[in-house]
Amino acid sequence: MSQLKAWRSAIIHCIADPKEVGVEQAYEYFEDGMLIVKDDKIQAIGHAADLLPTLDCDTLVEHHPDGLITPGFIDTHIHYPQTDMIGSYGEQLLTWLNTYTFPEEGKFHDKTHARDVADRFLKELLRNGTTTALVFGTVHKVSVDAFFEASEVHNLRMICGKVMMDRNAPDFLTDTPETSYQESKELIDTWHNKGRLHYAITPRFAPTSSDEQLKLAGKLLNEYDDVYMHTHLSENKDECAWVQDLFPESKNYLDVYDQHKLLSERSVFAHGIHLCDSEYHRLHETGSAIAFCPTSNLFIGSGLFKLNKAEEHKVNVGMGTDVGGGTSFSMLQTLNEAYKVIQLQNENLSPIKSLYLATLGGAKALRLEDKIGNLAVGTEADFVILDKKATPLLSSRLALSKGIEESLFVFMTLGDDRAIKATYSAGQCVHQR
Repeated sequence: MSQLKAWRSAIIHCIADPKEVGVEQAYEYFEDGMLIVKDDKIQAIGHAADLLPTLDCDTLVEHHPDGLITPGFIDTHIHYPQTDMIGSYGEQLLTWLNTYTFPEEGKFHDKTHARDVADRFLKELLRNGTTTALVFGTVHKVSVDAFFEASEVHNLRMICGKVMMDRNAPDFLTDTPETSYQESKELIDTWHNKGRLHYAITPRFAPTSSDEQLKLAGKLLNEYDDVYMHTHLSENKDECAWVQDLFPESKNYLDVYDQHKLLSERSVFAHGIHLCDSEYHRLHETGSAIAFCPTSNLFIGSGLFKLNKAEEHKVNVGMGTDVGGGTSFSMLQTLNEAYKVIQLQNENLSPIKSLYLATLGGAKALRLEDKIGNLAVGTEADFVILDKKATPLLSSRLALSKGIEESLFVFMTLGDDRAIKATYSAGQCVHQR
């Protein structure tokens, strides 16, 4: 018989988008809550007083009186090969790619190196409470094999893809339209839907792919019902101008991808800072999503993401750390910066909306909301235990909190990897501080 496991703690999770139903209706909070897991699924969630009497006397209950349980965080845009170049100084996007990114990614032809970085990358994610991520590999097929092999060890729900890049990049990092198509196809057949793993067709961004390569990427997306498409969009003004020069027939940046049939319900575009109304409309129309990456947008000086415009056009949005342009693996710190990005536009980002973007919103962007993103009965038991006493400052500040929304905001402002007491994937502990 399967063993029930139970955790008793304060618990919060989102059940809807606050923009659609209002903040108060968007979440469930249990001040003294209980989460019951059977095998790898959520069996029950509710008030401890209601659920304790339903448990057998031999059920182990793990009690965290100073904890707060949330769903595992979901990172909708990150580059695992950039782990070792995080915090690289002083350039904007296009120079940054040539100075730092491309030389670093060149090392990933070596599978031993790729696996070492993948293991360390996943350890960082789990230390920070992230249980699912949409991940860039490099142009090398072995970089994706190494990543999926490392993810499989911990039974993580992860999405990754081989970069497709056949121009405007160093020779040691380019493929061809044909090899990118064939190698991506082989990786899909090997890894997609194997356990909790998924594949993403991954043209780096429009400038580094020829028309022929983008066309074949679109062909791949059409050939498989449920693979993802992951790329960059309108991150930097110079990049946008370059795209217009390279693709003069396109109406705008998004139209380049649209013409090559790369917009779909499983297409995720990182950044989307400099978009016009017709681009937002087309993203909504096709069910495509945007990954909001505040730490990298600030660090590389790209601009401020307009969350209100995405909401106005009903475009799905998830959070992305975008390491290594992003400066932290911590979703808490990423939400800290997101708040500031929205503040600079004379608006506010509520703590509940922040939690939504980092959990259920990310799951919806990835079309995985039936599996992950909240703690609803029947979903996979990916969750995090936050520690209210992780640091002296966090402890003293939370003691003055007047409610769960304020407590969440304090975690998102002062919290980092130290605030993550434990991370669980499919009901198994994969990180414990």
